[in-house]
Amino acid sequence: MTTTDPRADLVSRKTAFEVPDQDEVQSVGGRGPFVSSVQWRRPDGGTATWDSRNARKRGYIEVLVGGVVHRIRTRPATAIRLIRVNAVAGVSFAIGGALFTLGAVLAQRSTAPASTIDLVFLCGGFFFSTGGYASIVQEINSPRSIDADGSLAETRWRWWAYEPMRPGWVSAFVLFVGTLAFAISLVDVFLSSLSAKQQDHLIWAPEMIGCVLFLVSGHVAIEEICHGRFRLMPRSLGWWVVTVNQLGSILFFLSGLAAYVRPVTDEVINTDLMNWGTALGAFCFSAAGIAQLFERPDKPGKPPAPVDAGEPAGSRKAG
Repeated sequence: MTTTDPRADLVSRKTAFEVPDQDEVQSVGGRGPFVSSVQWRRPDGGTATWDSRNARKRGYIEVLVGGVVHRIRTRPATAIRLIRVNAVAGVSFAIGGALFTLGAVLAQRSTAPASTIDLVFLCGGFFFSTGGYASIVQEINSPRSIDADGSLAETRWRWWAYEPMRPGWVSAFVLFVGTLAFAISLVDVFLSSLSAKQQDHLIWAPEMIGCVLFLVSGHVAIEEICHGRFRLMPRSLGWWVVTVNQLGSILFFLSGLAAYVRPVTDEVINTDLMNWGTALGAFCFSAAGIAQLFERPDKPGKPPAPVDAGEPAGSRKAG
């Protein structure tokens, strides 16, 4: 593999996509140590573009030859697995968000027992954690190279891997850890007779850690799909998914700040902001989870989605 981009050494170390040895890397997209796109020239004169989110979510890379865009797709068996894992993640986030929205609305508008509301939140937290772990599994099993028969290839199916140089993995892992921090607060809320100081230490603190980790995860996801700094990509479903998720994270963060219990008064800072911030933020997560269900590979045997041949493959950063 020859290179024309100084950042291509990140590709050669196989932290991104394994470009065939005879091809020439032309450009590498991303920010900092993260590589989220690679473009290279093939021996046939075509230009191939690997986009990390497209490969993970939709199971393809694009090749531009003579003004016509072709897609190199993953094997049918791998596509089915990616579809299933994506469905688990999307449905889990949708259910988790719906339960958090319900819990917040109940807390604001109803006279339901506190134990019932806390149980609704706890169930929602379980689904959030499930979605976070499924996102990790999807990333570590995304296509990493092109095999001898011309299909995208991946490693053997794995349930865990440590890949801190991949933005998709970092975003999913940080999100998963954030859901576990939330889980601590959701369990601790069942403890009785807590003082204001204890509530802040056992419930509020892990909740705020989760909120911050959600923001970090969303920031990395935006950098991945935008290949650097934030930009508008209204034609990209993936962009809408990560942007709406990040809006939800911001609302969760504001809700968390409002949930701090003042030791002097033994009351939260702002009940309305705490509940409505949670409800609206969770609604964002639920909506993004539903949208994620449509960001998937084409089912084997189904005609592929049309490709706009008038737009160079290298200019489309997300499907």
